[in-house]
Amino acid sequence: MGYFKTAMLMAAMTALFMGLGYLMAGSGGMIIALVIAGAMNAFTWWNSDRMVLRMHNAHPVGANDRSGLSQMVAELARNAGMPVPAVYLIDTPQPNAFATGRNPQNAAVAVTTGLMRTLSREELAGVVAHELAHIRNHDTAIMTVTATFAGAISMLANFALFFGGSRERLGIVGTLAMMILAPLAAGLVQMAISRTREYAADKAGAEICGQPLWLASALERIQAGASRIDNDAAERNPATAHMFIVNPLHAHKRDSLFATHPATENRIAALRQMAGGAAPRPQPRREAQAPWGGEAPRDRQDKSRGPWG
Repeated sequence: MGYFKTAMLMAAMTALFMGLGYLMAGSGGMIIALVIAGAMNAFTWWNSDRMVLRMHNAHPVGANDRSGLSQMVAELARNAGMPVPAVYLIDTPQPNAFATGRNPQNAAVAVTTGLMRTLSREELAGVVAHELAHIRNHDTAIMTVTATFAGAISMLANFALFFGGSRERLGIVGTLAMMILAPLAAGLVQMAISRTREYAADKAGAEICGQPLWLASALERIQAGASRIDNDAAERNPATAHMFIVNPLHAHKRDSLFATHPATENRIAALRQMAGGAAPRPQPRREAQAPWGGEAPRDRQDKSRGPWG
């Protein structure tokens, strides 16, 4: 049902884009709109991962990093039966993570330093599994396409006043209404697609790591941190907010316009139901043994820091 709903929403986004082109310049405008959309999608298809990682100042993590993050990603990717994605770290205190890439063969998982410090190893495994689920389900490609469509619709709507065809068909009032309503409709469709894919990734991620409550506990911690800690790069690039596991925006009044995620408490409730109704208890930050087979750090003196230092 999730994929069917996503396909229907994608069809609605395409129809909205084509309809906007028709209202602006007739059938010729509709064709031009499709050409523009195709060119934009082709560019973002090949470059979206690098663009997003650069926006958030992410830097690659080597295969032999001391934190064990690369080892965890590799182990969980093998559990998921998928290629191992590249691993990136984002230097921001807000706990969060996202995945990007046009397909499982060209994908990356990025986590923040705040996430590494905040979560236990089990909780971090749940988050990584969630992001791997996005990659395996091709959600990263879907969200890239929808974001591009939404951006193109906003661009065409802003151009509407310069096209005589739209004024003749709708009048000045109708054209102004189209400039406001078309981007709003595109944003609503984009948010609906994002919410649908988040629930699907929660379910698949819980299956990949084998413990739904790990992810439930992680979401609880991340939501608490993201609601009070700023993410400056995300605030500068709010159109990327839908990529994160929890909405990273809260510092500005406009951030409510980019609420692309379902309520975290509803996601936690769904994971609890998946686990049989048990309440998610936050895991201790330091564990004697990592769930993927590696050794956890043994220093327990600094209780204010997470298992990754």
